[in-house]
Amino acid sequence: MITDADGRRRELFLRAGLEAADVVLAHREALRVLRDDIETAHIDAYSDTAWPLEAVPAYERLLSMARSEVVAGTRSKKDDPMGIDVDVRDDTQFEVLLALAPFTIHAEAWRQGREIFSAGDTGTALWIAVTAAQEARLLARLGTVGVARSAFRTRPPR
Repeated sequence: MITDADGRRRELFLRAGLEAADVVLAHREALRVLRDDIETAHIDAYSDTAWPLEAVPAYERLLSMARSEVVAGTRSKKDDPMGIDVDVRDDTQFEVLLALAPFTIHAEAWRQGREIFSAGDTGTALWIAVTAAQEARLLARLGTVGVARSAFRTRPPR
């Protein structure tokens, strides 16, 4: 359990051994539940495997977002495509995060200086910090999309 400035949050970890489609859905539903709390988010335009075909348009959009950061002067031309800012209030950018988070080497989201979402290792690692209400919403959403409510656990994988 961690304490955040705005209340208690519980750490949840994605269970190992889920079907690939369930892993993708778990990442996306976690982000949907956390969206209103996210103040800053970043994602790396790297994956340890080839990007799935359905994710390629989002990948190309992410690279475009990185180029826009260079034009805006918030990113160096020398920077590789890591830590690309995502404005989750922008539906298009949020869709990029949803599409790529399950496949990237790293994505993260923060609230009040504390990390509340961390995805990595090309879908094999997912950690979130949720309030009790968010956890209940997440479990309900997982059930709605056909993912077992046991997809998350309270202890990190060993």
